[in-house]
Amino acid sequence: MGLELELTTINDDDRPIYVTGNFNKWALEDEQFRLRPTEDGKYLYRFPPYIKLPESIEYKYTRGDWNFVELDAYGGRVPNRKIEKGKNIIKDEVPHWRENGHTFDKEFLPKKILIEDDFEIPQLGRKRRIQALIPHDYETSGKSYPVIYMQDAQNLFDPYSPFGNWAIDEKLAVMAERGQADVIVIAIDHAEENRIKEFMPFKETRFGLGEGKRYLQFITETLKPYVDRKYRTLSDRSNTAIGGSSMGGLISVYAGFIHPEIFGRLMIFSPSLWVKSNIHFDIIRHLHPHETKVYLYAGGSESANMVPNLRRLKNAIEKQGGDQNSINFKLTIDPNGRHDEKRWGHEFPRAVEWLFS
Repeated sequence: MGLELELTTINDDDRPIYVTGNFNKWALEDEQFRLRPTEDGKYLYRFPPYIKLPESIEYKYTRGDWNFVELDAYGGRVPNRKIEKGKNIIKDEVPHWRENGHTFDKEFLPKKILIEDDFEIPQLGRKRRIQALIPHDYETSGKSYPVIYMQDAQNLFDPYSPFGNWAIDEKLAVMAERGQADVIVIAIDHAEENRIKEFMPFKETRFGLGEGKRYLQFITETLKPYVDRKYRTLSDRSNTAIGGSSMGGLISVYAGFIHPEIFGRLMIFSPSLWVKSNIHFDIIRHLHPHETKVYLYAGGSESANMVPNLRRLKNAIEKQGGDQNSINFKLTIDPNGRHDEKRWGHEFPRAVEWLFS
């Protein structure tokens, strides 16, 4: 029996599907490598016996052009598929396709709303730009939505950000096309030169007096009540998340443990656990019996201590936190992950999906 590819994919396009790889010099729109539809959303390709296959086969699926190549479920690039010679039947799935060079359909982009350029932060005597991303169909759905409060808004969806951006609007569009990502994101600008102090939850540090507790009071006492009045939100703790990366990840960790009555979902990427020794023991003092989901991510190509510190934090909470069943962790380590916005954006939709599943 020759090699056979069985493909399952979304059936929203009548263009043909081709397989291309190192067996045909990666030729596109090659009719002899066109898959045959067998039923709705299912396709089949059998390699003819006269085609000499390499020992190790590499391939991808396209709709005839690299601008219409397969993507993963979150709109990310897919590495070459591989088959070792000797296998006969391969079952593949393509959950998403690039369309005209885009990873997302603009119809599903969330709407960007400027809540206020100078939103008052009475707890700190400052003002701040606050933005919102609301689902594309918010005006017509009639639904109420979970809310994620995100730090460092300058780097979340601004294509001109000097440090790159997470592109969370595009990630949410991909998810919305699948009927997911029914969430509101509240994006809070960081404090520029006061960013570290504002995200520091400790009173005395080598960076000066930390203002993190007052910053969290702003979110819980001022911003969240405003958002719940202005938008159709699911305001209970199981539908309220907070998240961020680096120092934004650190303050988000503390938000969950200092204000467990508010935040039941935490998105913690590459947190700055280096700012204080024995930081995990400090957090443990705030442990509580509420059910909480915590998505932790770190990259192996960040600082030498990033992954070990994150593992120690998780282990310390699990071992010394009393009712271990109250906290549900998902720990993701990317061995090659760097400390940057692009990698955090890659992780964002996976975290959203898990936190609200």
